[in-house]
Amino acid sequence: MADNDDDNVNLDGVLAEVGPRLRKLRKERGATLAGLAAATGISVSTLSRLESGHRKPSLELLLPIARAHQVALDELVGAPPVGDPRVRAKPIVRHGRTMIPLTRQPGGLQAYKLFEPARSLEPDLQTHEGYEWLYVLSGRLRLVLADHDVVLTAGEAAEFDTRVPHWFGSTGEGPAEFLSLFGPQGERMHVRARPTRRSGRQNPEED
Repeated sequence: MADNDDDNVNLDGVLAEVGPRLRKLRKERGATLAGLAAATGISVSTLSRLESGHRKPSLELLLPIARAHQVALDELVGAPPVGDPRVRAKPIVRHGRTMIPLTRQPGGLQAYKLFEPARSLEPDLQTHEGYEWLYVLSGRLRLVLADHDVVLTAGEAAEFDTRVPHWFGSTGEGPAEFLSLFGPQGERMHVRARPTRRSGRQNPEED
């Protein structure tokens, strides 16, 4: 009986943490309850009760939420990996942007999966040593590179020398998910999408 009681306490603890985890993830993604309701088909009131802990989580509720946020179901419930020897990368949130490192070795080529929430940002161009490659998985990503100002859409890529003043971020029209590969100067990628020199914000055109 003692073991069963302990199991019930552990389960209750796990379920109690789901609501705050859902709220934190939604806010990190820059999503509103109304937007999440539209994406999942779950009512705003039900989502609100889930986040506040007044509605018990269920598989039929958590699955569409996980799908909308594009995360694994176990990230919502905080379940530890069982029987999986792989190291699970922990998301990093910096300045509102969620980054998932895909490589671990120091130096050399670094790969990240990033989620940029919808927001209004003023470009702050930076320069540093290296070479970067971007590939948009979904949404629209604004890239400012010297005097170029372009918008990359799903399936488009760009690569550039990071010694050139650059910035990339939200277009303000919606979230974007993309891959970033960064390497030391001279390590170039093989896929290229170069913008033509035009005024204003454009979509990149292939040569």
